[in-house]
Amino acid sequence: MIEIVAPGLFTTVQDLGRYGYGALGVSPSGAADPVSLRIGNLLIGNPEWAPALEITLLGGKFLFREGALIALTGSDFGATIGSRPIENWAATVVAPGERLDLGPTRSGARCYLCVHGGIAVKPLLGSASTHILTGLGGFEGRPLKKGDVLPIGPAHEATPLAINAEVLERLKPRKILRATVAPQTRWFSSKSIDLFYGSVYRVTEESNRMGLRLEGPALETPQSGHMTSEGVSLGTIQVPAGGQPIILFVEQQTTGGYPKIANIISADLASVGQLRPRDDVRFDFVTPEAARALIREKEEILRSGALFR
Repeated sequence: MIEIVAPGLFTTVQDLGRYGYGALGVSPSGAADPVSLRIGNLLIGNPEWAPALEITLLGGKFLFREGALIALTGSDFGATIGSRPIENWAATVVAPGERLDLGPTRSGARCYLCVHGGIAVKPLLGSASTHILTGLGGFEGRPLKKGDVLPIGPAHEATPLAINAEVLERLKPRKILRATVAPQTRWFSSKSIDLFYGSVYRVTEESNRMGLRLEGPALETPQSGHMTSEGVSLGTIQVPAGGQPIILFVEQQTTGGYPKIANIISADLASVGQLRPRDDVRFDFVTPEAARALIREKEEILRSGALFR
């Protein structure tokens, strides 16, 4: 069991999401930084999709009465057990009765607390992920609060691992996000497209797992920023009236009526999950062919024996 002594700002149970239910209005949810979750699970012998805790911006306090094998990945939250600092990106043994403490983030937006055996909550629509917008999945469909007790799945034999620092460097989050064409890219003037790719945008405070609102040079929006609603994809960049872009993210609405100027490539979606309010971001155009090559390259790294030391 994990007892939540202090939940932090926003802590939820997440796995790799539930796909195939967009037609029913349910977006995938899942880890905002799936690369960190996958690596964390592999470090402690879990399947890469095992449910873990996603901790956002401000950490919490987690008591392990029976002990556990854990891994922390993603951003650095200055984790300690007692007075002992805990290394990110490596398996760590927590003794019975010890408490893991995490402070405010020192780098990106989110870290992942993966536990050997996984967080044993009941799957819904094939996933244990918490979908805040609908109150589905996870632990009672909500962020964790003080006093919650989460069961851990059964343990099995596992070899604790640590990540290869050189490989980790190749996977670190980007602040220049690569994007490719979207369904309405051709609706935008060349001036607006050049402005979008040539400008710096800032992530606003009105950003969450549903979407990241950006602030920067206003883009000229076709059709006054409105169109007939249609299905939208993860990472699409809408431009509503007013010209300030919005990146749709893991708990996005499944349809939208704003023109879309670009779409973040799959290889960079984990980087979106590490963006904090007031972070600056830029965009770099790539072709669909290049986007496919980049996600293949990232998957090859994640499945390589060189990932761990």
